[in-house]
Amino acid sequence: MKQTLRVLPEAEAELLSAGEWYEGKQPNLGIEFIDALDRAFARILQMPESAPIWREGYPYRMYSLRRFPYEIFYTVEPDYVEVTAVAHAKRRPGYWMGR
Repeated sequence: MKQTLRVLPEAEAELLSAGEWYEGKQPNLGIEFIDALDRAFARILQMPESAPIWREGYPYRMYSLRRFPYEIFYTVEPDYVEVTAVAHAKRRPGYWMGR
């Protein structure tokens, strides 16, 4: 089990922006989005290699949220898991790869 989760600043900005957007749509929906992310992060830390590889030849794994159309892209390193992006599922795939 990996002990540490690192979230890149760009990924943190994405999740905060999405949370604010959901909160603007309906009270407490943004909080529910952040809660869903927290549960997903915990599951990723428990079993980091259980999510599928995003695309063959790339080190990124993809974890999809169930209720919200977002995907978490991350890499598994020897001492930590690094979240590269929290991306909307309808957005152009791979926009975040330059991070």
